[in-house]
Amino acid sequence: MLTAGLDIERKRDLMRRELFEPEHEAFRETVRAFIARELVPHTEEWEAAGVVSREAWLAAGAQGLLGFAVDERYGGGGVDDFRFNVVFDEELVAAGVSGFGSPLHNDIIAPYLIALANEEQKQRWLPGFCSGELITAIAMTEPGAGSDLQGIRTTAVRDGDHYVLNGQKTFISNGILADLVIVVARTDPDAGHEGISLLVVERGMPGFERGRNLDKIGQKAQDTAELFFNDVRVPARNLLGEEGKGFIYLMQNLPQERLSIAVAAAATAEKVLELTKQYCRDRTAFGRPIGTFQHIRFELAEMATEVEIGRVFTDRCVQDHVRGELDGEHAAMAKWWLSELNKRVVDRCLQLHGGYGYMTEYPVAKAFLDSRIQTIYGGTTEIMKEIIGRGMGF
Repeated sequence: MLTAGLDIERKRDLMRRELFEPEHEAFRETVRAFIARELVPHTEEWEAAGVVSREAWLAAGAQGLLGFAVDERYGGGGVDDFRFNVVFDEELVAAGVSGFGSPLHNDIIAPYLIALANEEQKQRWLPGFCSGELITAIAMTEPGAGSDLQGIRTTAVRDGDHYVLNGQKTFISNGILADLVIVVARTDPDAGHEGISLLVVERGMPGFERGRNLDKIGQKAQDTAELFFNDVRVPARNLLGEEGKGFIYLMQNLPQERLSIAVAAAATAEKVLELTKQYCRDRTAFGRPIGTFQHIRFELAEMATEVEIGRVFTDRCVQDHVRGELDGEHAAMAKWWLSELNKRVVDRCLQLHGGYGYMTEYPVAKAFLDSRIQTIYGGTTEIMKEIIGRGMGF
């Protein structure tokens, strides 16, 4: 695991962060204690099983760590401040816990339910969302459609008081455990992006089936599944928002998803760099610490500079988001640059560990495997650049 006695917030050689208030740091202590008590002891067990236990979700709900932004009358924290999400996400990275799906639940799904669910839906779903009894997922990607959301083929045909849902989704995080799945489907096949809607499919609906828990190279404890919908009769009351506006809702919520990935990427790069600096102090070759060799010092200096720049930009994006000012282009910048930076830093740090870096018992190897997905999910690096380029008027 990535703890190794290091603390993201207490490293003296990083610039002082101005993102957090005292209440966020107090919350960090609560989160850190929870992770150490409820998650870290079970990490190896969950990675072997390919899924986190439902008891961990219930424990997180009991601790008030699910649904920070959900209104208190539904059991949430009642605080719409993404910095609390950032604290939780950073502490998961610091502890080396890559399988617990709270970032998906809190950072990605919560905004859809808070903004789009009607009162009846909120009363039905949000209490369980906050308690950990209802685990959530969102099903966008299909075998033939990933970053191109307009290419989805899953259909939902209105039939009286129901939609008849047919299609297949893949690479769905929380797919095995999920009790509520927001499914992106075509309700009008001839209307282009205006024919896409969001339907909430609930566990146990006839025709809703889960495929295998996919075998990934990293994030082994994060259940990732194929989902199949065969004539699933979804009540019309499970339509999330308005029919035909699903694509708009996705575009509105993707910036926070991408910022969440950037936050994790920045935290991982910092953590792995700190571990590598310590390794370079302790590891000797030719009678002296390898960090005293100029080439290695220069490698560390370059990474330290890049990581610092990435942290400052990410924190600024979080501040803008809290103020409601983060746009899609800057979220895309954060997502692609930080995820690519993290990939580069972790790879270089593994190299500096030599043969030990290739051993899975070393945290740099686990970080190498766990974080490789960051340049792919949430929109690939190439799609992020396309978004930025279009925003420039090209």
